[in-house]
Amino acid sequence: MRIVVLDDYQNVASNYADWQALGAELEFVSRPIRDTEDLVQTVAGAEVVVAMRERTLFSADRLSRLRDLKLLVTTGRVNASIDLDAARAQGITVCGTESTTSATPELTWGLILSVLRNIPTEDSTVRSGGWQSTVGGDLFGHRLGVIGLGRLGSQVARVGAAFGMDVVAWSQNLDEAKAAEVGVRAVSKEELFSTSDVLTLHYQLSERSRGLVSAHELSLMKPSSIFINTSRAGLVDMEALQDALAEGRIRGAGIDVYDTEPLPADHPLRSTSGTVLTPHLGYVTEDTYRIFFTQAVEDIAAWLAGEPIRQLT
Repeated sequence: MRIVVLDDYQNVASNYADWQALGAELEFVSRPIRDTEDLVQTVAGAEVVVAMRERTLFSADRLSRLRDLKLLVTTGRVNASIDLDAARAQGITVCGTESTTSATPELTWGLILSVLRNIPTEDSTVRSGGWQSTVGGDLFGHRLGVIGLGRLGSQVARVGAAFGMDVVAWSQNLDEAKAAEVGVRAVSKEELFSTSDVLTLHYQLSERSRGLVSAHELSLMKPSSIFINTSRAGLVDMEALQDALAEGRIRGAGIDVYDTEPLPADHPLRSTSGTVLTPHLGYVTEDTYRIFFTQAVEDIAAWLAGEPIRQLT
């Protein structure tokens, strides 16, 4: 049996589980998959493929060309890049894993502090022989606006309260009672964008939420405010965000997700001032990887035994 583990960008997947116990031919692929032909050639002859979150697309067209594929394991329980209906129709079993819920909120606060206190800039200044060159912003007494008060947004909101911030939230179905459970206040979308000093996005991408943050919402933001996105790029009009940053209409942005990943070398965001950019690190932690890969091996072993677990199809 041949198993291909895709998108092992850091060359570490083999360290987080006992893959050898499967007694299979293993291949760990550390580079991004370029296109359909690349995917077909890379996984040719593999009965089992392990996919890291949504880094590689498994559309109906692509799945139809993976003739040998019998089991597709995705890290996490939800993967919008896999056409589950097509997999089911083709007789491909799809299984998932559990994951942590703390990693992305923690990164969110890393980005907030990095942007607000200009940490990357000041680090570079010190390393080049200089000293203080910027004046940072503050959290205590300022307003945190949370867009989406689910599992992740709620964690971010509670940390904001611990910093002494005035925390407000908005989502399409959020009511005051639900917000009160988290200790925050529900406000309108317009109030959230126009009054918050820090706005952070925690929303699931769907056809209804695509483009949730448009040029209009960005135009409501204060010039001193910052915007953080650790959710999905499709939720935001990225061109409008780049314009707002380039024109100095907002203070800055911390971005972990992009329309195209990895981010192209010539992408304008790479040279946009006022930004802290991370390469989709929201879930990339030791504890998360340990869960991902240990349970991926468990999924494969259970499937081989004829008793699949954590099935998505």
